[in-house]
Amino acid sequence: MDRGLYLAASGMLAEQIRQDQIANDLANASTAGYKAERTTQQSFGELLLTNSVTGQRVGNVTTGVAVTNTVTDWTPGTMKDTGEPLDFAINGDGFFAVQTGAGTRYTRNGQFTSDDQGRVTTLEGDLVLGRNNQPVALGADGKVDPRLLNVVTLNNPEKAGNSYVTGTPGAVAGQVAGSVRSGALEASSADPTQSMVDMMASLRAYESGQKVIQTIDETLGKAAGAVGSLT
Repeated sequence: MDRGLYLAASGMLAEQIRQDQIANDLANASTAGYKAERTTQQSFGELLLTNSVTGQRVGNVTTGVAVTNTVTDWTPGTMKDTGEPLDFAINGDGFFAVQTGAGTRYTRNGQFTSDDQGRVTTLEGDLVLGRNNQPVALGADGKVDPRLLNVVTLNNPEKAGNSYVTGTPGAVAGQVAGSVRSGALEASSADPTQSMVDMMASLRAYESGQKVIQTIDETLGKAAGAVGSLT
């Protein structure tokens, strides 16, 4: 089969993954503490093309492209004042510790609420942990001292869905856990304008792959028809 079909198809698959990543960034452009991602790609090995008669070198051709990784930018974002007593933002590095059904998870999304027992929870209903690794309770005034919230630095953080992150708690070289500020939220680092531009560029690349496959298919069809018509 024509190698061009594989080249175009691999490019389309890579762009499809990239579009999913960009769409996720767009969907979370207003999610507090969300960290934008980027997709990295690399080409497969190259083949050396030579003239089959003379052996003269013609050139190199790649065997396709693939997505190698999706990288998250964990750089702390800007903080926006909300005035809400249960909104918290981390000024610097670190994550809030949260108790979930799957174990302790971590998040930069400090948009919290409370349950009927007066405990601070995430919007999903999971308990927010304090420095003693116990759930944080509301004060008599319905507020929480931000110094009571546990801020943890993580080694090798990875997204786990619902704004949650997994990782190994502990000191990270050159990193110090930040302080907590109440009445504020960390803005999403996803730029909707840039994401739209990237989405359009990815879509154009995907469409180009479609046209290449269509052209090759038509060429192969004509070639098969011409060969079949020979007597």
